Amino acid sequence: MGRLVRVLGGLVLGGLLLLVPCADAAPEGQLTWGVHITLAPTWLDPAETPGIITPFMLMYALHDAVVKPMPDNPLAPSLAESWKASADGLTYDFTLRKGIRFHNGEPVTAEDVKFSFDRYRGAAAKPLHDRVAAVETPDPAHVRFRLKAPWPDFLLFYGSASGAGWIVPKKYVEKVGEEGYKKAPIGAGPYKFVSFTPGVELTLEAFEQYWRKTPSVKRLVFKVIPDETTRLAALKRGEVDLIYSIRGELAEEVQKTPGLTLKPAVIQAPQWVNILDQWDPKSPWHDRRVRLAANLAFDRKAINQAITLGHSKLTFSIIPSTFDFYWQPPAYPYDPGKAKQLLTEAGYPNGFDVGEYFVDVSYANVHEAILNYFQTVGIRAKLRPVERAAYFKEWGEKKFKNLAHGGSGAFGNAATRLESFVVAGGAYVYGSYPDIDGLFREQATELDRKKRGAILGKMQQLMHEKAMAIPIWELAFINAQGPRVAESGLGLIPGHAYSAPYEDVKLRAR
Repeated sequence: MGRLVRVLGGLVLGGLLLLVPCADAAPEGQLTWGVHITLAPTWLDPAETPGIITPFMLMYALHDAVVKPMPDNPLAPSLAESWKASADGLTYDFTLRKGIRFHNGEPVTAEDVKFSFDRYRGAAAKPLHDRVAAVETPDPAHVRFRLKAPWPDFLLFYGSASGAGWIVPKKYVEKVGEEGYKKAPIGAGPYKFVSFTPGVELTLEAFEQYWRKTPSVKRLVFKVIPDETTRLAALKRGEVDLIYSIRGELAEEVQKTPGLTLKPAVIQAPQWVNILDQWDPKSPWHDRRVRLAANLAFDRKAINQAITLGHSKLTFSIIPSTFDFYWQPPAYPYDPGKAKQLLTEAGYPNGFDVGEYFVDVSYANVHEAILNYFQTVGIRAKLRPVERAAYFKEWGEKKFKNLAHGGSGAFGNAATRLESFVVAGGAYVYGSYPDIDGLFREQATELDRKKRGAILGKMQQLMHEKAMAIPIWELAFINAQGPRVAESGLGLIPGHAYSAPYEDVKLRAR
C-alpha cells in the first residue's frame, strides 16, 4: 500500500510539474546593427523626444511606456495593464501592472509616471502640459490625468506621438541629475544599458526580468556607420547583422548578394521641403506661384526609382496616408516648362538665388537630386547637411532660413502632425495662416468623429491650395539583414521604421 501511495504521489507530482510553464530560455548571442545616423545622448532620454521616430529606435529597447504601439495594437497596454476614460472626456485613469521593476530593481510606481510626464520637454510638451490640469497618484498602482477640456487626442499624444508616457525612475534621475542620467540611463524596457560612446557605439544587455517576455538575444550593439557604402561592406563581412537605410545601387547590390535580404517598407514618414520664408513679403517664396513652381520642378517618380527602387509612395502630402483623418491631395505633375512660366509670371524670369538649403545629412542624396532639378528651372540653392540630432534641435529653435528638409516617422494622426508642423505654436512651425489655425482650434475639442474629420480634411485642402510645402514622398525605409538573423523585428509594428519589439528579435539556431 505504501509503495502504491509513493507511486501515485510521484505520478501526481510529475503531472503538476508538467503543468508548470517552462521559464523562458536564457538569452544568448549578440546582434549588431549598422546605424545610419549619429547616436547622441539625447536619444536615450524619453523627456527629450522630438516629433520624429529616431529616438524610438533605442527607446523600445531601454524603456517602456504606460501604453505604446505594438504589433497587434496601436495603443497596447504596457506598464499599465488597463485604463479608462470618463464619460465627459475629462479624466483618464491608468492601473499599473504589479511587480514591474526598473533595471536597478526599483518598482515602477505612479510617482514615476507623474515625474516622467512633468519632466517631459520634447516636441509635444506644450500641447500636453497646456491641456492637462493635473496628474494625480491616488496610490502607487494608479495614475489619474485630469484634463482642462475634452481632448480626443490625449491618449494618442501621451501614448504614441510623444515620449511623455515612457517612464523613467524618479529616485534615480533625482540622484544622478539630468546629465548623469544621459550618461547611464535606467529604464524598464527589455534591455539595460551597458556602455555608450556617443557617435560611435551603444551596447545593451538583456533584462531577464522584463514583464512581457525574456529577450532571446543576450546583447544588442548599435554601431554608428553614417556612410551607406561602408554600412553595406560591414554587412557583407559579417561585422554587423542588420543595416538601416540602404538605397539606390547599393540596395540593388543587396538583392544580388547571397545570404543578404533586403527589407523595404513604406513607413509613416512623409518627407518634404519646408518653405520657411513664405510669410516674409520680401522673399520670393511669399508668392504662391513660386511655391507652386518648386512643386512642379522635380520628377518624384524618377527620384523614387533611383533612390528607393520605386518603393516609396507618392502621396503629395506631409501627413501619412495611413493616419486617421488623412486627406489625399491632387498630384503635382513633373512640369518644368510650367514651373519656368510661373517663375516668370512672379517676376523671376531668370530664376533667383535661395541661399542655404538645410537638410538632415542622412538624406542629403535625396535633396541633392531635388536641388539639381530646382536649378534647371532657375531656383539656385546651396545644400547644407547637418547631423540629425543637431538638425532637429536647430529646426525646432527656428535657426534655419530659406529651405529646410522636413520629415517625421512619429506615431499619431493628422491632427498630431498638423500641430507639430503646420499650426501656430507647433514645435517646428516658422509661420502659419489664420484660417488654418482657426480650423485647428475648432477640431481640437470636437468629439463627433465625422465633423472632426471634415475639419481636418479642410485644413489639409487649404495647405494644398496655398502650396505651403513641397512634398517629396511617403518614404520607403530600406534596410537589410544578414544570414544570422531569424527575426529582425523590422515591420512587426506597422509604420515603425526600426526593429521592435526587441524582445521578439531572434538569432538563427546554429
